[in-house]
Formats: sequence, C-alpha cells, structure tokens
Amino acid sequence: MPVNYVKPQKIDLKNSKELNEKWVKEIIANDPAIIGLGDLILKDMERIQPHAGRLDLLLQDENAVKRFEVEIQLGKSDESHIIRTIEYWDIERKRFPQYEHFAVIIAEDITSRFLNVISLFNGFIPLIAIQMNAIKIGDNVSLVFTKVLDQLKLGLVDEDEDVTEVTDRNYWEQKGTKPTLGMADEILTLIKTLSPNFELNYRKHYIGLMNENQPNNFVKMVPQKNNNLKFSVRIPKSDEIDEKIENAGLDILEYDDKWNRYRIKIKKDELEKKKEILLELFKISFNN
Repeated sequence: MPVNYVKPQKIDLKNSKELNEKWVKEIIANDPAIIGLGDLILKDMERIQPHAGRLDLLLQDENAVKRFEVEIQLGKSDESHIIRTIEYWDIERKRFPQYEHFAVIIAEDITSRFLNVISLFNGFIPLIAIQMNAIKIGDNVSLVFTKVLDQLKLGLVDEDEDVTEVTDRNYWEQKGTKPTLGMADEILTLIKTLSPNFELNYRKHYIGLMNENQPNNFVKMVPQKNNNLKFSVRIPKSDEIDEKIENAGLDILEYDDKWNRYRIKIKKDELEKKKEILLELFKISFNN
C-alpha cells in the first residue's frame, strides 16, 4: 500500500498569531522528556525569583539529583536571554545546593554568534543550549528540540588524570592477576584499531590510556582477583546505549553520573564473544 507524503511546514512561533510562549511552556510542562534531557519531571512553572522575575520552567530528574533551570525564547537568542538564564541558574543553585544544577536555554534560533558567546561560559557554568522548531503537518503542530550545546564539566587533566601515583605492570599483577591483566592487553588490542599509538597507563586506582604520551582515558580498566575485569567508557547515558548493552548480555554496573561513564564487568571467556559490541562502545567513547 503506497504511503502518502505530506510536506511539513515550519512555523515561526515568534510571529504566530495562534501559538505563543505560554503554549510552548505548557507542552514542555506536560511532557518534559520532549526536550531530550532524559526522564524529567516538572518541579515548577513561572517560578518567582527574588528581585529577578520568573523562571519559565524548573525541571528535575526522576532521581531528584539534578535540576534544570529552563528559559524559553521565541525567535533568536539574545544577550538578555543568556543573562537571565544564568541569573536564574545562579539563584537556584545557591538556594538549593544539594542538587546539581544546569542552565538550559531554549530558543527558535540560536545563532552562531551567540553560540560562541555561550561556549565561553561552558565548563564554568553548566549551560545547555537547545534549538526548538515548530513543524505543522496538516492540522497538527509538533515541536522538535535539538541540543546544539551540551554542558561541559570541568575536571582535572583529561577529566580524571588525578594526582594518584603512577604505578607499573607488576603492581597490577599483584592487585589483580596475570590473566585479568591480560584482559587489559586484549582490550588495548581492540583500541589500537581506532588509533595505533595507544598504550596502557598504569595508575594506582585504574589502568588508563596514553596516546603519544598524552592521557586519553575514554576507557578505564580495573583488573580484579576473581577472573573479572571492570571497565568504564565515557559515553553520556541514553536509552539507545542501554539497549545495546542489554541486548549484548553484558554485565552492566551502576552508571557513573559524575563522569558520564558506563561501568561494565566482564569475564575473560566473554572477551572474544563480546568483541563486536566492545569495539562499538570503545569507538563511541573515543569519538565522544
């Protein structure tokens, strides 16, 4: 049976006579997951800020750990929009320091100029910029949200190249076992298909990676005594990655929210069988 194509029509919300900012807020409030930041719940709308106006939306993750201060602007992002978003974020993080706070800017048009300005703050202020498009198909209107700038967490050199001592292979043969340390070698062989200059970097608490004498720990490994090796890959959490790992039958551990890492435990006899999914995860983490 042939499928009919219906050409979508992009709507300029700022100049629309029927749709407005209030309508956009209500759509997001009814389904916060639509903006693409995970399973969020609405904590407050039009939240009054002391001497600073009203915050459009306050969203919170289902684990009550993260809060997102969201400001919406129809049309192009501008200076006042950026300043207002940062101001509301700052007020909320000071009032409720027990949460991890993120400033979120949603606009129809985030221009390259203001994207550059926003990027200057990123790392010091956890800013997320989302471009919003309203699409009309027939009598129906849909909102499409695209993340154009993700928050960047500042860490130490290469995120986790901490001040712990440098160790050597012998140290890890004692802390783990020769067979589980051999698993790290097998993983390195897979990683070398992405870039041939990678080498193992023996640290006190993990085995990381070096590429031409520069740390790049997109994969970290911990050989253990019980014939297992734990490793982590630096990939933002998503349903797609969750499904890949689950379908592959990997033993997934609790996700590391602080460093955006999937943590996985694997046995020696699984390495060859799971080589394809492991390489896929390493590639995603490497490119990320």
